[in-house]
Amino acid sequence: MSDSGPNSGRFPFYGPQGRLVLVDSALEAVSRGSTTIGIKTPKFAIISSQIKPTHPLIEPSEKIFSIDYHVGATGAGYIGDILQLIDALRLEAQKHKLTYESPIDTDSLAKHLSTYLHNYTTYAVRPQAASIILAGADETGIQLYQIDPSGTFFRGAGFAIGQSSETALDVITREYSADLTQKQAIGLAEKAIEKALGEKPVVETGVVLADEKTFHKIPFGK
Repeated sequence: MSDSGPNSGRFPFYGPQGRLVLVDSALEAVSRGSTTIGIKTPKFAIISSQIKPTHPLIEPSEKIFSIDYHVGATGAGYIGDILQLIDALRLEAQKHKLTYESPIDTDSLAKHLSTYLHNYTTYAVRPQAASIILAGADETGIQLYQIDPSGTFFRGAGFAIGQSSETALDVITREYSADLTQKQAIGLAEKAIEKALGEKPVVETGVVLADEKTFHKIPFGK
């Protein structure tokens, strides 16, 4: 019996252009999520994400997460999927520390999450509808990664995901400099998010520092 019919176990996952339909749907969900930014210089990295307005009686969802003392993360997409991926990162960091008695490096965390997400694309299950930006400091210096629902990951100095991310990334690309101060980088992230949304956003931010190798959230208005 042919395995290429409409009810086969594999064919329905691919569209006419050879693209993974479920992954494309997950990326579409990411594109409707909070506008989220990552910016890296040799001295620090910042991650910022829009906090979407909610019902007055509902507290807004947390958007900036500590993975370990030296790594932080944020994401865009379905908040439930973002939280599951944050838990997966935290568990991997804890397992590494218990096994090797040393903190995990950022590259290993990114590759772990990449494999975790890619596994969803090989089975008849819904991929995680979330992209993650990961910022960390380790012996290799400051690192910044973007990991997408397909498991594809990128390392770089500036990323934008979520709603109108192309517009936000254009702002960052035009104004980025490796000599940015921490205050300037935070201002650039907020400017990029505001440009993408067309309005003044409420933004949550975290920073990881090369000299201290620590990650922390920045209080609102600082």
